[in-house]
Amino acid sequence: MAKTLMVQGTTSDAGKSTLVAGLCRVFARRGMQVAPFKPQNMALNSAVTPCGGEIGRAQALQAIAAKVALNTDFNPILLKPNSDTGAQVIIHGRAISNMEAAKYHDYKKVAMQAVLQSHQRLEAQYELILVEGAGSPAEINLRENDIANMGFACAVDCPVIIVADIDKGGVFAHLVGTLALLSEQEQALVKGFVINRFRGDISLLQSGLDWLEEYTGKPVLGVMPYLHALNLDAEDAVTIENHVVDTQLKVSVLLLPHISNHTDFDSLRLHPNVDLTYVRHEQQIGPTDLIIIPGSKNVLGDMAFVKAQSWQAEITRHLRFGGKLLGVCGGLQMLGQAIYDPEGIESSQKQISALNLAQFTTTLRGNKTLTQVSGQCLLGDAATAIKGYEIHCGISEGKALNRPFIRFTNHPENITQDGFISDDNQIVGTYLHGLFDTPDAANVILAWASDGRVQANAFDLAAHREQQLERLADTCEQHLDIDKLLALASKA
Repeated sequence: MAKTLMVQGTTSDAGKSTLVAGLCRVFARRGMQVAPFKPQNMALNSAVTPCGGEIGRAQALQAIAAKVALNTDFNPILLKPNSDTGAQVIIHGRAISNMEAAKYHDYKKVAMQAVLQSHQRLEAQYELILVEGAGSPAEINLRENDIANMGFACAVDCPVIIVADIDKGGVFAHLVGTLALLSEQEQALVKGFVINRFRGDISLLQSGLDWLEEYTGKPVLGVMPYLHALNLDAEDAVTIENHVVDTQLKVSVLLLPHISNHTDFDSLRLHPNVDLTYVRHEQQIGPTDLIIIPGSKNVLGDMAFVKAQSWQAEITRHLRFGGKLLGVCGGLQMLGQAIYDPEGIESSQKQISALNLAQFTTTLRGNKTLTQVSGQCLLGDAATAIKGYEIHCGISEGKALNRPFIRFTNHPENITQDGFISDDNQIVGTYLHGLFDTPDAANVILAWASDGRVQANAFDLAAHREQQLERLADTCEQHLDIDKLLALASKA
């Protein structure tokens, strides 16, 4: 039976996801079979498992760090917000329904059973389970029926370490306050602290560390330094840092209210010759080579948002002057004539007129497509290998799709093609996520978008991710008491 160790945080973005990813790689390098695990995740960035399930992007990254195949048991409950108060509820990789927050709060008792089932299956398959909490365990209003933090830790009786971000300030108040708001049983499960994102001379922090250990009776298990330019797949927040050496292509991505899988554009954001900008609320798109309309978890609502921003007129002007336009997943659906949601899959709105830039319509259905696929990109002079994944509820039909963007060579549902290329070659639409992550295909797309200015130098995101994970693991080895962490897990 596997050992279990849980990482909780004093706040969101304290570093839980990154720390678990680093520890996954540390223990994988030691030859251990490691499984990442997050009982409940709320995020719009997700990934598709080989079996056709859906999990949070952070758990996919952690699985890569652990060098194991993606598994729906790594993230048994995934919540994908489609409004300020509601979300699609995904259990064991499959969407079961949309729920308002109050209804889901009552549903947590059922959800906990799914969480425990997944944990039990992982216990039988792996040596070590590294669990990531969600947000903070000290959110008083969320404590009842909790399944994401101490509710889970108490249910399986696993040791917990708490991580806090010193870069934002108040680290000792965060740690002591979090511990104080836990019950005695929960406090007993907390075995130590990790301080994250420290800058400067560690000797100046030592008196504070000594006080923290004496005051709480819990050890500080390490102080992680601030890792500048650490680029790993974001779980939720859009990363806008963009390091351009020599701009050869300007790309503008529309920052939709319900944008999903914006990690599609990490390869562009990290490309030394691509100046990528996210166009925000009430901003103009401005001069650019390529406009990208990304995926959306509420495509009808986001289509209305695009119109309200006057972006439709700017897109029309951009195309009139020869610019290129790419729609991905929900963005593809917005390029057509209309979008229908008769079953209320994503919202109460039943239909909306789209941008009318291509002859097809889209109807949302309850049966979500979740597949890893490969095929040939048909955009250039010759077909080029491409691979990625699909996550969508829509079925698109119409004349424009007779000139596809991709011809599939491997699709689990025996679908032969995807997307479209406009007759004037200015507009491309596709359901494929990760389309820039295959370097050869990315070269073709970048050459199309730049009219040939960007040639044969696509950014290799997979190789970069591996480099960053190794860097993170090296830092964990240097600054954390790894043997003590493993010993803590052994006591579970």
